[in-house]
Order: sequence, then structure tokens, then C-alpha cells
Amino acid sequence: MNIDPMELMKNFQGLQGSIAEMQAKLSSMRITGFAGGDMVRVELNGHMQVIDIRITREAIDPDDIGITEELVKAAFNDAVQRVRERISEEASSMTGGLNLSGLGGFPFGGSGSQA
Repeated sequence: MNIDPMELMKNFQGLQGSIAEMQAKLSSMRITGFAGGDMVRVELNGHMQVIDIRITREAIDPDDIGITEELVKAAFNDAVQRVRERISEEASSMTGGLNLSGLGGFPFGGSGSQA
């Protein structure tokens, strides 16, 4: 099998462009997770960074703060799951449907992507 260095370089440059495009999409992505019937909202960007948290007064019980803590965790986990799904969709469209779920350590990947 002959390897064409020019073809490899062209493919690498295309990959670099795709990675830069994905990084831009991750930065501009805004996904919201919900809990408690919309009493708690957590908004993340595509890098899994918290952008905003909204908690209604109804979600706060001064006598049982643990309920509010559980709602915040649930909303965060919902947002993380939604971000992972969106990243998976974006990655799939960029790779022509190639399944990248076996790649751990990436937000759209397997076991290494736990938050």
C-alpha cells in the first residue's frame, strides 16, 4: 500500500478545520437542564461549564436544604446528558455518521466522559 504524503497533509488540514469548527460550536452551545417541574434550571455550554443557575422560591425549603441540593444536582445531570447528546449529534454530522461513542475521554465519548 502506497501512502501519499500530500493526501495525508490535506486530510490532516481538513481534520484541523473540523476540530476548530467543533470548538467554536462547543463555546457557543447553550443547553439547559431542568428538575422539580422547572423549579431548578442549570445552563451549560458545550464545554460543560455552568453558564447560569435559576432556582425558584418554591424549590427552597429553609427547613430541608437537602431537597434544593438534590434538585440542583438533578438539573445539572440533566443538562450534562443533554450536552452529551448534542455533542454526539454534532460530531456525528461532522464525521458523516461515524460512531465515536467508543472514544473515552471526550465529551461525546464513552466511559472517560463522566462529569
